[in-house]
Amino acid sequence: MTTKKRYAEPAPGPMDVEAFRHVVTSRRSVRQFTQTPIPQAVLDDCLDMAMLAPNSSNLQPWEFYVVRTPARRAALIEDCMGQNAARTAAELIVIVARTDSWREHARMNLSEFPMQPVPKMVKQYYGMLVPLVYNQGPLDSFGRVRRGLARISSRVRAVPRGPCSLEEMRLWAAKSTALAAENFMLALRAHGFDSCAMEGFDERRVARLLKLPRHALPIMVIAAGERAPDGVYFPRLRFARERFVHTV
Repeated sequence: MTTKKRYAEPAPGPMDVEAFRHVVTSRRSVRQFTQTPIPQAVLDDCLDMAMLAPNSSNLQPWEFYVVRTPARRAALIEDCMGQNAARTAAELIVIVARTDSWREHARMNLSEFPMQPVPKMVKQYYGMLVPLVYNQGPLDSFGRVRRGLARISSRVRAVPRGPCSLEEMRLWAAKSTALAAENFMLALRAHGFDSCAMEGFDERRVARLLKLPRHALPIMVIAAGERAPDGVYFPRLRFARERFVHTV
């Protein structure tokens, strides 16, 4: 009897941690950009690296809208309260979380899986478990049933508690999408460009501007470009590690 060997991916070689540290420490929220454009190849590479971010069940609940049409760009700047970062950016990218793409992406995980035949475990996960977990049903009815079962089961063992409503699906999608946004901003910095992640925008107006469907949630607007000499307004402030890191 032969045992099928599981897939194994070797760990990468030594990494240049100081180069990575430089990318992380030199990333700042830039409020003023020069007029230097970002080459299309660089922007594409940054978007590709953004989509390598870890995400829940590989369901990739994100979308990226590069806003370039003059009328839409002007409206987006207005929807971002006319912030300097928005007005001077070479590119404006709206990063959107989707709570309704999981069905199609579950099917795509099966149809595009890089191993053939698709392992049984993968078929069961995307064919059975994902629909069971993420389908909230009419008026969150399925989610309420799952929440009740979780409360009972948790008395004897640890169980996942969600998402059990459309509102919790918004949080679920936002978490993965925020990770992609961070990848995107670090990639820009690695290429020598900078960014500003703007939360100060009118979410509903931006959704209307981009004609987003009901289950699409604008998470942030990223202003990107080359940092102006006066683009960083204040020195960085971070509180002491002891305030946030706890060994228990």
